[in-house]
Amino acid sequence: MTESPHAAEVPAVPEDPPRPASGGQPSRPAAGAPGAGRRLGGRIAAASETWLLLALVIMIVVFTVQAPGKFLTLTDFSLMGQDAAWLLVMAVGETFVIITGGIDLSVGSLLVLAGVMTDLYCIHHGGANASWAAIVVGCLVGMATSCAWGAVQGFLVAKGKVPPLIVTLAGFIAAGEGVAYLITGGADFRTVPNRLVNTIGLGSVLGVPWLIVISFVVAIVGGLVLAVTRFGRYTYAIGSNPEAARRAGIAVDRHLIKVYALSGVLAGVGGILSLASFDSTTIAGHAFDNLEVITAVALGGASLFGGRGSMIGSFIGLAFSTVLLEGLVIIGVNQYWQEVAIGAALVAAVYLDQFRRQRRGSGQMRWAALWQLRRQRG
Repeated sequence: MTESPHAAEVPAVPEDPPRPASGGQPSRPAAGAPGAGRRLGGRIAAASETWLLLALVIMIVVFTVQAPGKFLTLTDFSLMGQDAAWLLVMAVGETFVIITGGIDLSVGSLLVLAGVMTDLYCIHHGGANASWAAIVVGCLVGMATSCAWGAVQGFLVAKGKVPPLIVTLAGFIAAGEGVAYLITGGADFRTVPNRLVNTIGLGSVLGVPWLIVISFVVAIVGGLVLAVTRFGRYTYAIGSNPEAARRAGIAVDRHLIKVYALSGVLAGVGGILSLASFDSTTIAGHAFDNLEVITAVALGGASLFGGRGSMIGSFIGLAFSTVLLEGLVIIGVNQYWQEVAIGAALVAAVYLDQFRRQRRGSGQMRWAALWQLRRQRG
């Protein structure tokens, strides 16, 4: 395998000691051995994303049987995609944060704040008849506000050593329940540029709503950044072992600030999508967005302890929670059970993550002890 030119910049992840063969030497199967395909298949079967995807398919079948002609329709899936558009965008940023071993509880409130700042600018520069130039500047103002807020939170986490839970919880309260309410006076702005609503909120390209197109583009770009760039490799390295990453020359504190700023700016993008979709700022309508986003990322296989996660996993996790909530509504389950279902899904995801960590740790210790014993006897 060809080594990456930046391989030396990222701390090596220690591998499990090789399993000893009968002759006392570690077994080293040759490349292309018949067992390679089976091992690859086993890894795929063991991947949390695979099991979650299987559970998603089963759930779709169950809801389709329970509500024939209502659930498995193109219109219903399109509506689910539009309703989850800003959640998917925020899940991209949350994936980066959780892989570093942090958490961002402020994404929902930053979405609201960005939407308020965007609409506030547009109200003073044309109102409902604002031009595209004013709309673009307003969107930049909203994203810059949420980005700066995220960067401040990242600074407190990286430099101030304040736990991410406390920092972002304070950001949730201050941004969502403080600044946004102060700006609006406690009432939603309902003067949204018509061009923004008719294009992003209601428009489509080749029959696909713009909300879905934009959210998918953000997810694809985020996945590529996480998988193939130096920024993504640094994110995994910091989440796996921040001290080792620092010794390898990675500016850990600066990278953490960037990650939280990225989460903030993507929450701002979500705020613009929400503003265009609802034709209003909907200040009180995103109280559980942070819980839904974190649940989606955790369900997708990201470890809340850091160092593990993928964008495709977060996408499948969000699809699972979205289909679950929509299915419960269609079959007539009380809406309050939806919150219970999301909470239970998050607890289950955290439990499975802890279970995987314990199994992985015990397996590594067992093989390390056996390998050491073999070496002493040899």
